Amino acid sequence: MTLVQPSVNVRGIRILATILSVFMTTEKASASFEETLSELEAIVNEMESGDLPLNKALEKFERGIALSRQGQQSLENAEQKVKILLSEQGEETLHPLPESEQP
Repeated sequence: MTLVQPSVNVRGIRILATILSVFMTTEKASASFEETLSELEAIVNEMESGDLPLNKALEKFERGIALSRQGQQSLENAEQKVKILLSEQGEETLHPLPESEQP
């Protein structure tokens, strides 16, 4: 019978705990669509001012891209939920809003 060294098990547990911690932090940290959109708008306004140094502008641009992707994913998730709800009611397609109800 071969015994596994405790340090290997402890290290494996630490790695697993770290992965779980990162996952849980990410899940908690995901902002609502409205918060994402608000932060993205603030970044756009800041960048449009033209007062940012290049390195800060690149950082803001990178954050903006990440927020844009997050917002797009939120919209896709919402659309999928709507499609599921419609299919449960026997309707298979989305219909455009009447002109009187469009924003």
